[in-house]
Amino acid sequence: MARPARSGDHGARRAEALAARLPALLVAAERVAATVAQGVHGRRRAGRGDSFWQFRHFGVGDSPARIDWRRSARSGRPDAAGWFVREAEWEAAQTVCLWRDGSASMEWRSARGLSTKRERAELLLLALAALLLRGGERAALIADPLRPVAGRAGLDTLAAMLAVANDESAATGLPPPVALPRHAKIVLLSDFLTELADVQALIARLAALPATGYLLQVLDPAEMLLPYEGRVRFTGLEREPAALVPRVESVRDAYAGRLRATQDSLLAMCRAAGFGFGVHRTDHSPELALLGLYAALSAR
Repeated sequence: MARPARSGDHGARRAEALAARLPALLVAAERVAATVAQGVHGRRRAGRGDSFWQFRHFGVGDSPARIDWRRSARSGRPDAAGWFVREAEWEAAQTVCLWRDGSASMEWRSARGLSTKRERAELLLLALAALLLRGGERAALIADPLRPVAGRAGLDTLAAMLAVANDESAATGLPPPVALPRHAKIVLLSDFLTELADVQALIARLAALPATGYLLQVLDPAEMLLPYEGRVRFTGLEREPAALVPRVESVRDAYAGRLRATQDSLLAMCRAAGFGFGVHRTDHSPELALLGLYAALSAR
């Protein structure tokens, strides 16, 4: 669907609003991460002085001087497909690139007691970053320029960057086309209420880096259930034309079918590219969503 570009004034107001609630958001993110950390085992890492090694396939951009010929000989392949590069375990820290949708549809919530989709996406982004940084990984916002952070202090830096990040996604509902590290892990948090062809092109571009990752669709419960009754006028947040539905209950099943079809398409796209896909409702526990995200990343 078409998404209008945001004005500079509105973007500045949103940045100020996020900065104002940043301390509380960081506390909440750390709390969610701490809860999930109790249910997962930390990654044990070797230091720079330890003789712990791991091997990976030789890839584009690797220097031939890094090939371990003894390990490569055991592959039984005389060509590049059988070549392996040896690296110290401490060199293998992943860069996990994170993005949350900043478009207008993410500002919505169906009830005052709920978080907006954007608020929940930001909480999950920072909580996931906290969990990753505790495990010795690097995290970065998908923005220009890309600035990976590491260590416990990195979370504050990441949160500050999130508060001032330009919402280039406001016009498209998709992350900006910035250069990302090869073999990065990508996590995208959005309602994905955009054209499926655009999402498919994005996934194909990321998979070609190559990269792996996870798409989490963040939806309000009303978007999942369409709980309204009777005559309802629906108005969009992104200049979509209004729709007057005489009896909402009469279209509920058809709506649910369209939503399932969209989610099935997103799942198929992700699977074809080696990505994961999940759905999170804003009235459900953020801890459960974070645990699923972390487990999915660990398996990739």
